[in-house]
Amino acid sequence: MKAFITFNGKVLILRESKKYEEGTNAARYDIVGGRIPPGERFDESLRREIREETGLEVTLGQPFHVDEWRPVVKGEPWQVVATFFVCETSTDAVTLSQDHDDAQWIDPKDFQKYNLIPNLIPAFEAFLKRNK
Repeated sequence: MKAFITFNGKVLILRESKKYEEGTNAARYDIVGGRIPPGERFDESLRREIREETGLEVTLGQPFHVDEWRPVVKGEPWQVVATFFVCETSTDAVTLSQDHDDAQWIDPKDFQKYNLIPNLIPAFEAFLKRNK
């Protein structure tokens, strides 16, 4: 699951740290997201991931995009199916986890100016299309 966290028209992106153990995208920007542990509700899981990665509390909105990719993590092939949700927060004060080393609130129309992980490009395009 992935969260397009919004505040005052901006979207939060986070740069993956080289210290991230499962990292495959060091120095690239991503959005908050994570896997759902067995037994945890999807909405609780996404809110937990957001708190862990940013310190933010959010209002979870509707899903707007679903995508799939197949990274290789530590030599092991993974299959990721992600549902992207719009989430709103009431502050831009981010507290990063050790998995990230930078946070930017960006105008979503400018997403191509940032070193994003490739699977975010269709998600940003879908986000912009839904907001027209």
